[in-house]
Amino acid sequence: MAQTHNTHAETHNNNNNNNTTTTTTTAHTYLIFNTSLSPTLTPTESVSVDLQETRTHGPDGPHGPDGPHGPGGAGGPTRGTPTAVTTPTSAKAPTGTDREETTAKDREETTEKKEEEKNRKEETTEIKKKEKKNSKEEEESDDDDEEEDETKHLDCPPLGLESLRVDDSQMQASSYQRTGLGPHRGRLNIQSGIEDGDLYDGAWCAEFKDRHQWLEVDAIHLTRFTGVILQGRNSIWSWDWVQTYKVQLSNDSISWKTCMNGTQEAIFEGNQGPETPVLGLLPVPTVARFIRINPQTWYSNGTICLRAEILGCRVHDPDDVFYPEEEQGSRDGLDFRHHNYKEMRKLMKSVTEECPDITRIYTIGKSYTGLKLYVMEISDNPGKHELGEPEFRYVAGMHGNEALGRELVLTLMQYLCRQYKKGNQRIVRLVKETRIHLLPSMNPDGYEVAYEKGSELAGWADGRYSFEGIDLNHNFPDLNNIMWDSQEAAADKSKVSNHYIPIPEYYTQEDATVAPETRAVISWMQDIPFVLSANLHGGEVVVTYPFDCTRDWAPQEDTPTADNAFFRWLATVYASTNLMMVNPDRRICHYEDFQSHNNIINGGAWHTVPGSMNDFSYLHTNCFEVTVELSCDKFPHASELPFEWENNKESLLVYMEQVHRGIKGVVRDKLTRKGIPDAIIKVEDHDHDIRSAADGDYWRLLNPGEYKVVVWAEGYFPSMRRCNVGLEPHATVCDFTLTKTPIQRLKEIRAKGGKIPQDLQLRLRALRGRYNRVDDYGNTKNPLKTEKFDTS
Repeated sequence: MAQTHNTHAETHNNNNNNNTTTTTTTAHTYLIFNTSLSPTLTPTESVSVDLQETRTHGPDGPHGPDGPHGPGGAGGPTRGTPTAVTTPTSAKAPTGTDREETTAKDREETTEKKEEEKNRKEETTEIKKKEKKNSKEEEESDDDDEEEDETKHLDCPPLGLESLRVDDSQMQASSYQRTGLGPHRGRLNIQSGIEDGDLYDGAWCAEFKDRHQWLEVDAIHLTRFTGVILQGRNSIWSWDWVQTYKVQLSNDSISWKTCMNGTQEAIFEGNQGPETPVLGLLPVPTVARFIRINPQTWYSNGTICLRAEILGCRVHDPDDVFYPEEEQGSRDGLDFRHHNYKEMRKLMKSVTEECPDITRIYTIGKSYTGLKLYVMEISDNPGKHELGEPEFRYVAGMHGNEALGRELVLTLMQYLCRQYKKGNQRIVRLVKETRIHLLPSMNPDGYEVAYEKGSELAGWADGRYSFEGIDLNHNFPDLNNIMWDSQEAAADKSKVSNHYIPIPEYYTQEDATVAPETRAVISWMQDIPFVLSANLHGGEVVVTYPFDCTRDWAPQEDTPTADNAFFRWLATVYASTNLMMVNPDRRICHYEDFQSHNNIINGGAWHTVPGSMNDFSYLHTNCFEVTVELSCDKFPHASELPFEWENNKESLLVYMEQVHRGIKGVVRDKLTRKGIPDAIIKVEDHDHDIRSAADGDYWRLLNPGEYKVVVWAEGYFPSMRRCNVGLEPHATVCDFTLTKTPIQRLKEIRAKGGKIPQDLQLRLRALRGRYNRVDDYGNTKNPLKTEKFDTS
């Protein structure tokens, strides 16, 4: 649960460090306006409620985490509302004389009351047990009725300081220390650079330390403001935050009215540290265009610094002729909201019921707390690997608080289902030619933590880690350094394996720090011959490609793979079709300008990540994988989801289609025509090999061009052919037929107790003669090495 913070009437205590002592004297929250002032600020009458009514925002009410309007529902991020706390003035504590005068009868009555209270508690416990049991049964059935009248108590969404929907030009301040601490940096969850004093610091910081400082936001349109979310400064060097503040509203940015709590100016509680977001709800939502945050007290050893988000709903204004109506977001009619674990299961089930012929739900394991890792398979033949059909996967929710990827994957499965049913030829072709696997939540435990706090109150890290506190993106075996160390130690680097590097023994031990979620995904990777994947993250807007881990533990260093050109193509495909990334007017999220890199970057060049899933996928399996950072806002409000879907829809589709680039084929035995598993496919000038799957089929992602390809397998003569890859998004078929070596044939026949055929006997005699010959340098020749490539 996020903290719930109160507003209270103000009592000034002007001391040197500006700390304020506050008390409360009102039991109801009404906003009082002088209607003779112009311009007029409009309080909304329907929400002028007493404290009993405002408790619907508490943890158990409809706006709480367990209510229908919790985070990700229609109700948005609200987790609590300020309430006035009444200080009793007439109560009197009993004196020692009063206690001595207590009679035996009084003690008897007290005992009876205690017994009654005990009985009531026992009854309450039994009721709660039954309710818990019923609740569990309802969850397992997944047949819960929808909460009634979900739109009755709608809270307003964020204006978009964190998501960047609010432009820098809409933010002003009374003063600021320097450009890097200007008003445009006062955005919720904005991150600072490593160095203090640059252009990208982690908050707005006022130049002066007094109560006349303010941060102002222009909503552009008339807006019903409902609340403010405050956060301190993000910095590894400084501790600064605002402890209390006032809220001021205006229609013209000249005449301002302070938010009232009864008949006195409301004081909102701010932060007790730099990172935890704190929500302050206005006692009465009020219509205006401009809003100011006016700090009153701050951390005694710091200065006035804050990051903020504003909650507000646009109000229809017939005179607002200069600005269009609000954007519609998406017209796809999909389920745009945040889904907790239970709701995710229900949605996935509904998709399989809508499209039973092309969908299948399966699990790959469980989280630490027992939540299942569900995968949706979409294929024209679900449940079966089809010869020659590539396998694709999207993985989201590795960091539980990066919720956008989870919702995009859930939206994608709905979209594919419905468009397939409508006969959309692009989707029909994709589903028939590709086996698609969608894992929406790799870290469900972490997501539930973030979900409980809400989209704006989870902060930057709440829910990021697994239940055990493990960062799953650093939890895979570090195969990079194993390969690099082996190459450095080897006399001939070509002898060192560059693919299918085995998992080190220490990693497989029971006491190894490996999350069950990581083990489940590794097993999943080993079971299915994935060809292409993307790992969906949040907090930035960029696509990164391997290697993520740098050599020699450098903090930042471009560390390309042998397939660097194709990885750059994959990253560019996603970035160049993403509406947010291609927008030239968008500002940077935090402190790095990825637009200067065309919104793609090598993972190691950004920051080193040893043990990443991308690197492991490339070095341990055949699968190529990139990371997509989807949004500046890790956990965008539900109202942002339709826009984010439109930003990413084409990117998600066109990236999946890249699984059909390069070459593919089947490696078969010449005599039996059966597929040969684990045959090694080597492309000349590409120091990274792949292997055939269990049925002998393979897929090698390549850019357009002509390639010399060599295939060999244990017990077979190698085979070579040239394969041409065109510009069209269809893989070139390059099948291979391998001939067993005579020695291998002999071993198999003897193992079966069979008779050696005459042709094999002749072949073996010829090989013995060749083996006994000596070359000009006095060396005997190895018959396997002197055999020519089979080009048949």
